[in-house]
Amino acid sequence: MRRIPQYAALLVYLVFLGFPLVWLLSTALKTPQEMASLDPAWIPREPTLANFAAAFGEQDLVGAGLRSLVVALASAFLTVAVALPAAYALARYQGVLKRIALGWVLVSQVFPFILIIIPLFMVMRELDLVNTLAGLVAVHVTFTLPFALWMLQGYVRSVPRELEEAAAVDGAGRMRAIVKVVAPLLAPGVVATLLFSFISSWNEFLFALVVLKDPDVMTLPLTLVRFTGPEGVARLGPLAAASLMATIPSLIFFAIIQRRLRSGLMAGAVKG
Repeated sequence: MRRIPQYAALLVYLVFLGFPLVWLLSTALKTPQEMASLDPAWIPREPTLANFAAAFGEQDLVGAGLRSLVVALASAFLTVAVALPAAYALARYQGVLKRIALGWVLVSQVFPFILIIIPLFMVMRELDLVNTLAGLVAVHVTFTLPFALWMLQGYVRSVPRELEEAAAVDGAGRMRAIVKVVAPLLAPGVVATLLFSFISSWNEFLFALVVLKDPDVMTLPLTLVRFTGPEGVARLGPLAAASLMATIPSLIFFAIIQRRLRSGLMAGAVKG
């Protein structure tokens, strides 16, 4: 009986989280006449797949999805590859540089990105990275790196120094101790950081809008905007169908690694 309030609160929270996805599915299956009705219903009266056919027929959703997947995966793995050694240095070493680096991380999280859009475009143009996926990956890595670094250094701090010292006593050098002892213990944190970086890059719109101009290289968020007419009127049916399909890769990715993500977040929160 004491668990009933907990389960009730959990149920309310699940309904709150699942409402947008359920309503998106309902809208994607409705006809235009039913969407224009003043009496909306949860369950479509005449379910149809015409919105999905229109979405895939009018826009290159598969190509845009593949480009988004490439950008998100590249951004996630590059972010972790850069942040992991830096996080180890921040967690293990003391000094002025550490305080400066942590200050940079905090400042970067409160700095409004809209202020650097024009300078960013000018820099990307000088580097000949405008309208390229490589340029978008570079931008995503740059702006995801501070938070990833902050996350990972908390996980590194949760690994006791005594384990490295014991490995050193057994004759292992620093690099071998890091690879053989520390790295396996950081797996949950690395997975959590990978997921954060992947989702951030997959959903990112503003920087993609600035960097990418050619429809042939646009990512999925930019392609979804094309379902909005010149006067700002959205075609809700195809847009809902395309948006629903756009959520599937991130849901699959989360479902695969959610156990490691949960353990990683708990480790970072409790021990970091």
